[in-house]
Amino acid sequence: MSHLPAAASAAADTDDSPRRGVRWRRVGALYRRVRAVWQRWFLWALLAVLVLALVSTVVWLAGRHEVQQVQEGLERDAADAAADLRNGLQRNAQSLRALRTDTEHWQDDARELLRVHREWLRIQWLDARMTLRDSAITPYRMPLFNDEMRAPDLADLRQTCLAARVEGNPVYTPSRFVVMANGGGLESVQVCVALGSGGYLVAAYSLRDTLTELVAPTLRRGQEVSLVEPDGTRLAVVGAPRRSGTRVFTALQAIELPGVRLGLRIDGWRAAPDLFPNVLTGLVTFISIALVSVLILLARDTRRRIKAERDLADSLAFRKAMEDSVVTGLRARDLQGRITYVNPAFCEMVGFSADELIGQHGQLPYWPTELAHEYEQRQAVRLAGVAPPREGFESVFMRKDGTRFPVLIFEAPLINADRRQTGWMSAFVDLSEQRRVEELSRASQERLQASARLATVGEMASLLSHELTQPLAAIASYATGSLNLLDPAAQPADQAADDVRVALTRIADQAGRAGRVIRSVHDFVRRREGAREAVAPGRLIDAVLPLVQLQARKLAVRIDLRVAPGLPAVLCDPTLVEQVLLNLARNGMQAMDMPGITRRELRLQAVPVSSGGDAGAAGPRRRWVEFAVADLGVGIDEQVEQRLFTPFYSTRGDGMGLGLSLCRTVVEQHGGALVHEPNRPRGTVFRFTLAVAEGAASSG
Repeated sequence: MSHLPAAASAAADTDDSPRRGVRWRRVGALYRRVRAVWQRWFLWALLAVLVLALVSTVVWLAGRHEVQQVQEGLERDAADAAADLRNGLQRNAQSLRALRTDTEHWQDDARELLRVHREWLRIQWLDARMTLRDSAITPYRMPLFNDEMRAPDLADLRQTCLAARVEGNPVYTPSRFVVMANGGGLESVQVCVALGSGGYLVAAYSLRDTLTELVAPTLRRGQEVSLVEPDGTRLAVVGAPRRSGTRVFTALQAIELPGVRLGLRIDGWRAAPDLFPNVLTGLVTFISIALVSVLILLARDTRRRIKAERDLADSLAFRKAMEDSVVTGLRARDLQGRITYVNPAFCEMVGFSADELIGQHGQLPYWPTELAHEYEQRQAVRLAGVAPPREGFESVFMRKDGTRFPVLIFEAPLINADRRQTGWMSAFVDLSEQRRVEELSRASQERLQASARLATVGEMASLLSHELTQPLAAIASYATGSLNLLDPAAQPADQAADDVRVALTRIADQAGRAGRVIRSVHDFVRRREGAREAVAPGRLIDAVLPLVQLQARKLAVRIDLRVAPGLPAVLCDPTLVEQVLLNLARNGMQAMDMPGITRRELRLQAVPVSSGGDAGAAGPRRRWVEFAVADLGVGIDEQVEQRLFTPFYSTRGDGMGLGLSLCRTVVEQHGGALVHEPNRPRGTVFRFTLAVAEGAASSG
């Protein structure tokens, strides 16, 4: 019996275990249900908060945008009003400047100006000493001024007018308060305009009337405009008064006038942004989000397409502007030789319009008739795919009026986006102006060369007179002897005839000698055509040798002539090269004209050189002949060497300073180089090179 309670207790525990499991399962299910509901409500609450935040943000942004729009509109109105005020004051200054003071109708003209410009209170005419000559008062107000100004006002006006005289522009005085008869007053500024006659015209502005006449007509309802000083003090106000319950918007523009600085302030009255329309705006915006989300892809594609079209239009416009602005002619042809594009520079160059050129092929209208066949062959070669030289080539075109002009042509393949050639693009440079400048430069150089030759002959005048005196004296002596021999009483006739024949032969020899001297000078001085020809180097030296020997005999200089045998002919202008040789020889002999120099020897030399020698700018496969002029003078010091080839620089007091400068110019024009180096044992050697003429054979 003692074991019954324990057994009953164990059975009871076994029966309660399933019930406890069911209860815990119910609790877990309820927890999960509550948690799901809570999560669902939390998500809805979060979504509601997000929607409310979005709508509130949209409403706030809409209100802020509205305020910003109002402020920006007011800023634009203020900027426009300031511009109107500046323009009006400038027009008024021009009207005041146009008021003539040299007529007897000044008073009538001034009153007429005051009737037109209601903002003016008075116009005064002052002389150069600031003394009142005459004045006129506006007919729209009672007189506010008397002609006697106070000392401070007169000092301000005097300073303002002095500034107007110095600057040459109208200058304004600082504003001042003018008391009216009814106890009130108004703010006024004066503008002073300096007259050319020495006097001044002074116009007094009413600031309030200035706003009324120049600014108020452009004001909107609910706006008030005022002129303020830099510290914010209002000087004059025009506009509607502020209504209660409105918000104030203010915009300020600086009015910088010569002599005074003011501010133009515009106040706008507007009620606070309405809530209900903004809420509706927010809801509509929220609903529109769904539509916008649907159209995002389409809008993105549209933007990309519009951007691509805009970029393409900008690129085309940029290319068109660039092509229209260049002075180089441009022409495009397709693979059949048909012209597909020409720019305005090319049309202006040839004289044909674009409509006349586009579509042309075959024989083009700007080809010269006599060269058309050659150009057709060249075009056929180009269309066959043969690339033109990168450095371009020269040609001749014909304008619509028939005139010819030289052009430099550059051509390149026209490649499309697929890297395929669709034609040829050509660029044309008109060489007419370049050729004209080159011709002017050549003519100027020729005149300078001629002047230098004449100067050289002038310097050698004493040598020429000495050289001609001897043959002329001999001619005179033989002529006198012949006359004596013709006297019958002097000797028999047969013997006299023989002696006269001998005398006449001597006269002819001396006349030939004098003629050779004069002819050598004439050949040197005369101006020849600047054509280059193949000339033997020995012939160039022989041409100047008589003139060189004239000075050599006077200065006791021995000429050492060294011309290598078998030299080929050089391509040059003989007249210019002869002048170079003569200038260098004369400079060398003058360098030895010193009392302490006893050995005076001048060497004239011509030898062949290889392309790697002293040819300067020579090409790698050209042949050259080097000319050298060497003296035994004092040499060239470093200071003179730095300016040796400077035009108009000379170490001699009577020298022109053009000799060596012209020599280097002539040599460089022929493609050679002029250099100098010390001679041994003393003196200087000048060397220059000339190119051998193509196909020239060696001379004996």
